[in-house]
Amino acid sequence: MKPYNKIKLPETREEWLENRMKGIGGSDAGAILGFNPYKSPYYLWCEKTGRIGSQPDSEAMRQGRDLEDYVARRWMEATGKKVHKSGFSYQSKEHPYMLANVDRLVVGENAGLECKTANALTRTRYDKGDIPASYYAQCMHYMAVTGMDKWYIAVLVLGKAFYFFEVERNEEEIEALIREEHRFWNYVKTDQEPPVDGTDSTSEALNQVFHPSDDAGSVIISDDLTSMLLELKSKQKELQTIQKEYENQIKDVMGDAVYAYSNHANITWKESVSKRFDTSRFKKENPDMYNRYLKKSTTRRFLIKEMKEEEE
Repeated sequence: MKPYNKIKLPETREEWLENRMKGIGGSDAGAILGFNPYKSPYYLWCEKTGRIGSQPDSEAMRQGRDLEDYVARRWMEATGKKVHKSGFSYQSKEHPYMLANVDRLVVGENAGLECKTANALTRTRYDKGDIPASYYAQCMHYMAVTGMDKWYIAVLVLGKAFYFFEVERNEEEIEALIREEHRFWNYVKTDQEPPVDGTDSTSEALNQVFHPSDDAGSVIISDDLTSMLLELKSKQKELQTIQKEYENQIKDVMGDAVYAYSNHANITWKESVSKRFDTSRFKKENPDMYNRYLKKSTTRRFLIKEMKEEEE
């Protein structure tokens, strides 16, 4: 018996986005595990609970969708295998919140294919066999839902190269993934916040969720939190001073030299010419035009200052 229920694919992208909010999809797995550099578990939780909208469609996402069929055809050409679209999404019977909207299924194999498009400036060493952890987690998620034995990944690095990989089913990793997804989905069901982390994605989510007002009042913060943050800021300042000291020592040794080398690093110290728009002068000489082109933006600035003890 199949471990999943088949669900007819939505007809529009809007319906697809709405369905994604009803469970955990393959692209969510990496975020839940902390592997997605653009979306933290907290950001994803805010999306799933409706506190913020889904991240806007980027050009990279659009290109990835548009080139999906091309990537699949390139993979078939390279491997001699055949694939087809399913026409359905899949829902785990044992864990109904786990959903899978797969790119392709491989003909004659109990396997699927994930099609990816990457920027030419990617730092991932595909040529060395590296696979982004979020891609790997997505494949494990699909195998967890569908019960399939393996998943293939095809990656088109735009204007550079084409790579493909095979990911074998790993029961221990699948069980670990299911535990983490179950933990995350429990946060969603109970409307309980997951732990916040130090990523830019979480900062962005917090800025979207909370909005200050003049009559919002104040709250008491734990001394442990504030003292730890103040200590870290103090150490950061100290480390920056030490870093500058070492930089200056190297500059002193280099003198007029532009390049320097050691067993650990290549160093350059060269002149750099930059041009900047003189905003102050333009404002002074063209005040009306300056005001016409001002664009208002609102941000919340976070500041923390240590309270000095008063001298007796």
